[in-house]
Amino acid sequence: MNETVVTLVGNAATSVEFRETATGGMARFRFAVTARRWDREKQLWTDGHTSFYTVWAWRTLAANLAGSVSVGEPLLVHGRLKVREEERDGQRRTFVDIEAVAVGHDLTRGTAAFRRVLRGDPTLTARSGRRDGPDGAGDVRGRGEAAERGRRRAAVAAGAAETPTQAQVGVMLRQEPIPELASAP
Repeated sequence: MNETVVTLVGNAATSVEFRETATGGMARFRFAVTARRWDREKQLWTDGHTSFYTVWAWRTLAANLAGSVSVGEPLLVHGRLKVREEERDGQRRTFVDIEAVAVGHDLTRGTAAFRRVLRGDPTLTARSGRRDGPDGAGDVRGRGEAAERGRRRAAVAAGAAETPTQAQVGVMLRQEPIPELASAP
């Protein structure tokens, strides 16, 4: 089957919504891409039309997005383009989605510090919910674990540095200028 693979450069238009599913984590957010062009008459850059996409991510990428991306941050999104049409209230609407393979911060517009995710960290891979035991009764787990994961994700999203998960997850943007680059042409 042929797939259309695209790479988009733009900004996160909404916060990342993260949910645990039966197959792992799922995340989505809206992504804005605005075309820019050089106006020779005015001698300045002008903005063109803004296109909006819904970016979907699964499993580890979804968890890392939830801990790394905030509204307005410049990103590059690489993934499969999906166009779908739906009829709502008698009107046909077209939706354009990107099933992300990779997402990263746009380093032409800022700096970032990468932190590798530890594979053995159970807070990133554990799923909440019910698991059947040998007696068929199942063990109900995840209420405390899910609450703890939610608290950690909220702390990471808020920028708190208290949780060990933040040191292991995602890309953190640096806001201060780099002195040696400040004088660069």
